[in-house]
Amino acid sequence: MPIAHLSSPRLWPILALAALAIGGCDRQSPAGEQPAGKEKSAEKAGADVPLSGTLDISQRGKAAPDVTFKDPDGKTTSLAAFKGKPVLVNLWATWCGPCVVEMPTLDALAAREKDRLVVLTVSQDMQNLDMIKPFFADKGFKNIQAFTDEENNLGFSYMTGVMPTTVLYDAQGKEVWRMIGGMDWNGPRASALMEETLASKG
Repeated sequence: MPIAHLSSPRLWPILALAALAIGGCDRQSPAGEQPAGKEKSAEKAGADVPLSGTLDISQRGKAAPDVTFKDPDGKTTSLAAFKGKPVLVNLWATWCGPCVVEMPTLDALAAREKDRLVVLTVSQDMQNLDMIKPFFADKGFKNIQAFTDEENNLGFSYMTGVMPTTVLYDAQGKEVWRMIGGMDWNGPRASALMEETLASKG
C-alpha cells in the first residue's frame, strides 16, 4: 500500500501546503512517482530550503511503534532492538530534497553524540532501493548507516504526511518529540532540544 493512502484525499492539498511551509517533502505521492532518481536533482531542489522544521510534542510519552524494517545487512529489526540508549529516528528518501540536504548534519550529530545517542536513518524509498547504499558511499557518511523501510511501516505509524520526519525516543523507547521537516542536526537548536534526554541517566 503506497504512502498516498495515508490520509483522506480531502486533506492532501492541506498536507502539501504544510510540507512546503516547513521545508519538507510531500509524502502523499508514492516514491515511484518522484523524479527517478537522481539524488543530484533532489539535492538541488532542497538546497534553498531552510532547515528549520516544526517541533511536535503531541505524542510525548508514546511507546515506539512495534513494526519492523531492515538493517544495513538486509536483516529484519525494530526499534525495540535499540532500547537502552536514546534513539533519533530519521525518515527520509532519495527523492526528497530537504532530506538529502540535512543528511550530513545527521552524520555529524551521530559522530558527536555516539556515546549518548543512536541515530537511525531509515529510507522510505519504495522503488529506488538500489540507490541508497551508493548515495551513502558517494557522500562519504561515516557515522550513519542505510536502514530501509520499503513497506513504509514507520511512515504509516508516524502519519505526519511529510518527510523528513525525525523522532526522538528516550532510553526506554518513549517518544520525546518529533521534528516535521528539515533540520540542522548539528546546530544549537537541535542540541538544546536533545540535551535533557541525552543527559538523563534513567
